[in-house]
Parts: sequence; structure tokens; C-alpha cells
Amino acid sequence: MIGRYVLACLDMAGTTVRDDGVVEEAFTLALGAAGVTPDSAAFAAARDYVQDTMGQSKAEVFAALLGPAEAAQATAAFARAYEQLVADGRVTAITGASEVMAWLRSRGVKVCLTTGFAPTTRQALIARLGWTGTIDLALSPADCGRGRPAPDMILGAMERLGVPDPTSVVVVGDTRSDLEAGTAAGVGAVIGVLTGAHDRATLTAAPHTAVLDGITELPALLEVS
Repeated sequence: MIGRYVLACLDMAGTTVRDDGVVEEAFTLALGAAGVTPDSAAFAAARDYVQDTMGQSKAEVFAALLGPAEAAQATAAFARAYEQLVADGRVTAITGASEVMAWLRSRGVKVCLTTGFAPTTRQALIARLGWTGTIDLALSPADCGRGRPAPDMILGAMERLGVPDPTSVVVVGDTRSDLEAGTAAGVGAVIGVLTGAHDRATLTAAPHTAVLDGITELPALLEVS
């Protein structure tokens, strides 16, 4: 255990996973499958909404943009597209992320990866990165109820891993929604990182404990907290 912390809930894309625009590429393909193509009037607005809601449930994002049938079609298309991009080797771990997870677990802190991806997409990504034995748990909105900014995935991780006290949990993510979810859960530390979708101004405008350049700065922060 590091201080009072016994559980770390770490976001995936942009926090522990570097996709270099793969999420946006999969969104473009998914919107196209629903008839919203890059040359359409609706695409620019949809792209802006997608960027603003990075970190949230992909199904919920499409539901906000499209009708029910089109949203279901786009959600399935996104999963197929992203999983193919993963299989093609387009997604890698953030440098040092695996080592930070190992450092946490070596000190008695359980690690849960949280994501807005569907469970099949999440598991394909974990398998590709070789993280099956590196973490204690991984959760998607479909496992817990609501996606971010609701706290459901964090509360679900606490329940599954036997962590009763939210102040013993640290949440790390690259989006405003990550920070809002951690705050809603009442966790002990809500930490933003600058390796993903949202910039420093966006993250510092949200409730937070700290904003770091990347997850590799997490151990030093926790050791002095």
C-alpha cells in the first residue's frame, strides 16, 4: 500500500494506451457506416462532440448523435474498426505505463483499467498489449451501468475488488470526464495526464488533485502524498 491508497483506476486510451489518432479514425469509420461521411454537413459537429466527450461510453456518444438504429449500427461499426486497428498493430502502450502498473501492484495497490470501449474491444486491446496478467480488473460501462462522467465504473471496481473506502482510491485519466467521474465517486486523488485527448486548460478547469505530463510521474506523486 502507498499511503492510504489500495486501488488505482487507470483509463486506457490516452492514459495507459497510445493510439495516435486510432480512436478518431474508428469514430470516422463508424459515423460513415451510419451515413455521416466526412463531406457531410453533420460530420464537423459530430467530430467536435466526439472530441469533447472523449472518455465517455462510445455507445452513449453515438446515442447522443444519432437515432436509435443508426447509433446501434455505429457502435458496432466502431468496435469492429477499432479491434481491426488493434489487430493491425496500430495501438501501443504509453511508454512506462506497464512499469507503473507493476510498481503499483508490487506495493499492494490493485489496478483496474477503465474505458469507454465495449468489453470485446477492451479485451482485444488488453490481449494485444499483453496486460492480462498485469492488472487485477478491467471494466467498461456495459459492466457497471453508466459510462463516465458517472462514477459507476469506479464504484464497480471498488465492489469487485473489496475496497470499501473511496478515499483509498486514485483515479487517473486524460479527459475531463475521467476527472468528473473520480470526483463523483469521492476518491482520494483525481489525476489528469496530458498524453491524451484533453489539454492542460481543459483538465485544470475540471475538479482535480493534480495534472501530470504523463502516467510515469504517478509514482513520485503518490510517494509524497
